[in-house]
Amino acid sequence: MSPTAIGGQNSDWTDPDCPVARTLDLVGDRWSLLVVRDAMDGARSFTEFQRRTGIARNILTDRLRKLTAHGLLAQRPAPSGRRQEYVLTAAGHALFPVIVTLRQWGERHAFAPGETHSTLVDQHGTVVPDLVPVDAEGTPLDAGTTEVLKT
Repeated sequence: MSPTAIGGQNSDWTDPDCPVARTLDLVGDRWSLLVVRDAMDGARSFTEFQRRTGIARNILTDRLRKLTAHGLLAQRPAPSGRRQEYVLTAAGHALFPVIVTLRQWGERHAFAPGETHSTLVDQHGTVVPDLVPVDAEGTPLDAGTTEVLKT
């Protein structure tokens, strides 16, 4: 699904010209990102999402419906053929760097020194290095070295 199909014309955007605001309008609540996180970790059924997150059924129903309507999840028949399952679309998979960045920020700022937490590792068991935006030459970027061009 294209970004236009996900965003579309919506008069309810918090800030219609800001990609950050539009993204937050789509996935900025706690439960939506946890559903996306768990879908990336293999959750497929309503029951799995509820068990992993502890989310109330009515809220989970709403979030799954919203994420599906906005093209981040899709439904397909489960292998048993008796129920539907949820799978990430290309747009949903594209949130992976966002989830990783949130995780890495949380590892640095949401835990006390020495406090245990889960760790993201690659297929070889190596801790995933910090994600850092870089310019065309590979120089790290931050808020002091970038600017937003307003429309």
